[in-house]
Amino acid sequence: MESIRTPKQQRAIDTKNRIIRAGYELFAQKGYYNTNTAEIAKQAGVSTGIVYGYFHDKRDILIDVLDIYIDQAYAPIFAVLDQFVAPLDFGTVLPQVLDAAVKVHRDNAAMHETLHALTSQDKAVEDKFLALEEEVTSRMTAALQEAGYHSDHLFEKVHWAMDSVQSFAHECVFDQHGYIDYDALRSIVESTLLNLFV
Repeated sequence: MESIRTPKQQRAIDTKNRIIRAGYELFAQKGYYNTNTAEIAKQAGVSTGIVYGYFHDKRDILIDVLDIYIDQAYAPIFAVLDQFVAPLDFGTVLPQVLDAAVKVHRDNAAMHETLHALTSQDKAVEDKFLALEEEVTSRMTAALQEAGYHSDHLFEKVHWAMDSVQSFAHECVFDQHGYIDYDALRSIVESTLLNLFV
């Protein structure tokens, strides 16, 4: 197997990043299995040989794409956490978290579906999402504690709350059941979470 280059010069780093960005765009547009390496090369404006200089195969590109997705998609969530200050007003905080989660899913819907479809088929993808889930729960727990909030089993409460928030975001963005009153559902989610933490 040929060795893969680790770019050191800025031009090479830019080329590799262009390939990753092209993979991101095509996986989002066409899906992972409907995209091939030649298409990624064309989108990046490089030869297929250049792509194989930086990546063994399309799956290698996918793993780097996943890192970009996680950084890009979860930045709004982490931005909300960074604004937590004492004393915490959960009546204000919870709507912000829900809004950020729905926005994350809406803004990244195509890539979200592509990547989540791969979690049952690719252990590395599954592991990255599990690690992300732990990171979000840990950061939320730490942000609450730093803002002066303490509770028994806080990590578990936050984990359950984040599952609920994600489920609500999925419902709003992907499921969109015609028989659901989404304003009522949001009120139920907010009051349930408020009761959990207050």
